[in-house]
Amino acid sequence: MNAVAERFAPQGVGSIFLYTHEAHPGEYYPHLTSMEQKFRHARALRDILGVTRPILVDALDAACHRAYGGMPNMSWIFNQAGIPIYKSDWTDARSIENAILYFLDVRERRERGERLAPFHVERLDYRTRDMEAFYRGLERNGPKAVREFRAVFG
Repeated sequence: MNAVAERFAPQGVGSIFLYTHEAHPGEYYPHLTSMEQKFRHARALRDILGVTRPILVDALDAACHRAYGGMPNMSWIFNQAGIPIYKSDWTDARSIENAILYFLDVRERRERGERLAPFHVERLDYRTRDMEAFYRGLERNGPKAVREFRAVFG
């Protein structure tokens, strides 16, 4: 996502990372009990994953996360008026890049004077499923995270 954010920044597209919580807490990154701990986890995530976008930290009760759907790896795009124009229950750089390109084209069409009317679309996108990378992430959180995930999903 860093590359997508950097690519579109010159066109006025901002990008943030909202840190909510660990989807699979473990011994190294346990369930959050304080904002101080949450800020430490967000900084560690930034450093481990190399996140270069600004990181906002959700409230301890995850108010923002819950307000926007509560999925563990969501992405949203808002227009300049703050209206949501894209929502995905999974962060996938290709899908987001495709949406940004579409909405930049919409902006250009409006600037040329086209009269446009919005409509709602639903589509099914596909992401690469890299279980090795996923388990490396679980291991980063601790053996408990791996154990609990395997107990539920095998």
